[in-house]
Amino acid sequence: MVTHSRPRTDGAFGAIADPTRRAILDLVRHREMSAGDIARRFPVSRPAIAKHVRVLREAGLLRERREATQIFYTLDPEALRTVDRWLQPYRLFWAAKLVDLKRVVEADAKAKAKKGDS
Repeated sequence: MVTHSRPRTDGAFGAIADPTRRAILDLVRHREMSAGDIARRFPVSRPAIAKHVRVLREAGLLRERREATQIFYTLDPEALRTVDRWLQPYRLFWAAKLVDLKRVVEADAKAKAKKGDS
């Protein structure tokens, strides 16, 4: 039997596809939070949030720290580098489109100004 394992960073795409998981990342991006603190921020069950946290942790997006009986989570942005690299060509695409739009708007404004001078 052949088993193919994906790099941890590949899981980042699937992990951030869910809005609840993105919201969890937004919370821990600012500060370390306990599992309970994260769960209290959402109107779903604690087991549901625990599953979301597990997906994020397995994707390499969360760091876990245990202190006595509590577990604390912080953002581990390294896995997001893969997403960032994938997005780069799209940023360039949209930047070029905005430059094109600016030219069209400026040309239209000049044409209207010229028309108004006549």
